[in-house]
Amino acid sequence: MLTVDNIDVYRGETHVLHKVSLQVGHGEIVALIGANGAGKTTALRTVSGLLRPSSGRILYTPEKGKETIEISTVAPERIVGAGISQCPEGRGVFSRLTVKENLLIGAYLRSDKGVEKDLESIYKMFPILEERSGQAAGKLSGGEQMMLALGRSLMGRPKLLILDEPSLGLAPLVIDTIFDMLKRINAQGVTVLIVEQNAVMALALSHRAYVLETGRVVLSGPSAELADTPRVRQAYLGGE
Repeated sequence: MLTVDNIDVYRGETHVLHKVSLQVGHGEIVALIGANGAGKTTALRTVSGLLRPSSGRILYTPEKGKETIEISTVAPERIVGAGISQCPEGRGVFSRLTVKENLLIGAYLRSDKGVEKDLESIYKMFPILEERSGQAAGKLSGGEQMMLALGRSLMGRPKLLILDEPSLGLAPLVIDTIFDMLKRINAQGVTVLIVEQNAVMALALSHRAYVLETGRVVLSGPSAELADTPRVRQAYLGGE
């Protein structure tokens, strides 16, 4: 579905990503783990079109059998329209707008008649959002804002859902709820690419993973195998 092929990315004069390559297959959950400052968010922002690689390319195939397109230079709104939605770090809700207005923003590129039906599906997924539908999003708790940000991303009917640190600042029970929901979303056919500081949960959730260190992919493979390697256990899982 997604192929990041040998990309270099700069932030100003800083060379953040060095020849990074990764793949996300249809129906997979793929995790990108690493320490703060490793370049994980930069990688996601580049896939979403918010940053541009100085070299390399990013290829995207919306569905099996469909035409592969290069999205390295495509505008962010066109990338969203092609079926890639990102749930950003820090949630990024519009605090003065209501919960319902935030959700409808996620469907702003859609012209089909299924928006209201999908809104009902989000409310069933997260009943608290229906209860708070007329409330300003800025008054929600951190966990509720995360549910809102995830629901907003799903309102675009993504084929590939990208998440940046969904557990950041949340209570353990809320984190469990979010990760359980991600499993359900994936089971419904949505492919997931997740950046997550909590490596234990990321590796437990995902099928495959990549380890990013100082802007370079240093390890990759099935998540269960990576979780059992001494390097990953020592650096990210608190093991020996």
